[in-house]
Amino acid sequence: MDISNFWNNMRGDDGLTRSLGMEFICTPEPDTLQAKMLVCEKNKQPFGVLAGGASLSLAENLAGVGSMAACPGYIAMGINVNGSHVKAAFVGDVVTAYGKLLHKGSTLHVWHVDVKNQNDELISTIQVTNYLVPNNKE
Repeated sequence: MDISNFWNNMRGDDGLTRSLGMEFICTPEPDTLQAKMLVCEKNKQPFGVLAGGASLSLAENLAGVGSMAACPGYIAMGINVNGSHVKAAFVGDVVTAYGKLLHKGSTLHVWHVDVKNQNDELISTIQVTNYLVPNNKE
């Protein structure tokens, strides 16, 4: 999914994206998206591993951006996020979220997101459901 123009227009470095250090990556496959994030002081637990909430935030943010890129003129709101954390990522690691749109309805999108470390090992597997509403501010 080519999100470069979309993301630039959305001021993609604002809010949670910047706070957690997320960087979006364009993908050639339809209905897919990637983002990477360095595990650092901003998104770690006190004992030096990636916080589970940061992984969930990465997945929800990725899915939201993907849904809005797939449906211009709509705002995506995460209404359900659930995941399982299966391996730790440590400060200094880079994790990458790989998102795939599983269901693209007129008001609901369901995404599957796997978060992996730089060795391609699964860190978390997450499902995100987005509710889409028209953006009346456009």
